[in-house]
Amino acid sequence: MFGLEDQKKKKKAGEFIFELEEELKIAKKHQEIKRRADNRLQQLREMLRSGGEKEEYNRLGVLLHGYASLLKVISRVTSK
Repeated sequence: MFGLEDQKKKKKAGEFIFELEEELKIAKKHQEIKRRADNRLQQLREMLRSGGEKEEYNRLGVLLHGYASLLKVISRVTSK
């Protein structure tokens, strides 16, 4: 009555899952993604230590923070 009967029939949408979350559940891919992120993090650190232009230095700093955050997310997701 009054449009409320349709609410019971509708299914609730499941929680959105990112592709990365699905990939991290696979142990082999989890290790591969972590290894690649570690390698790129080390490369960025070396590039930052070498110096350079201020604009490039700032851009590399942002990338460094992004990869550090990615590693935190990876460490929180458990591989099954």
